[in-house]
Amino acid sequence: MGLSISYVALGDSSAVGVGASRGGGYPERLASRLRQQGLSVGLTNLGMSGAVIRDVSSSQIKRAVAIQPTLVTIGIGTNDLWRGTSLEDFRDELDRIARRLKQTGASLVIVNVPDMALAPVARLVPSHLYEGRIEPFNEAISTVARAHGMHVVDLFSASREFIPQRPDFFSFDGFHPSEAGYEQWADLMLPTVRPLVDRR
Repeated sequence: MGLSISYVALGDSSAVGVGASRGGGYPERLASRLRQQGLSVGLTNLGMSGAVIRDVSSSQIKRAVAIQPTLVTIGIGTNDLWRGTSLEDFRDELDRIARRLKQTGASLVIVNVPDMALAPVARLVPSHLYEGRIEPFNEAISTVARAHGMHVVDLFSASREFIPQRPDFFSFDGFHPSEAGYEQWADLMLPTVRPLVDRR
């Protein structure tokens, strides 16, 4: 019998798959890759379009813990940048989330915030919403991850490499990934996730 994984995805519209006409967001595509490698994966996707960090802590985390997951992924922060969440509030909320999830014993994987300054939509919004804010938010993610044994997938550095080379990364709205973008996102996560589930 193959390894059975209870996978819970937390986060925003990138978990939901907004921008892709089919196939869902990165969690569905990541689960599909694990299944293709012979693993039994049950996915519960709790992502919410438009979610900020407080939505994860107030409406997603309790359900996640109740499922008793063996793998949890988190993708959050982009909406916090646009909506003006303070760095301190973001870090404190993420710390609370990490503490709760750590108690489940699940493998915890978090992606940091991509370089949204490279997104087409960035040309349409005031630059103060993201300039000088992405790196501190990502440092907060790294700090909390180190403190609680979470594994960080560096979407920020990767996005700086592949977005300029991949005009198809974003969907028609210039903000959410396209199907191709979500596929690349899942590919980026797989090398971190696969060894974690193998250890279980």
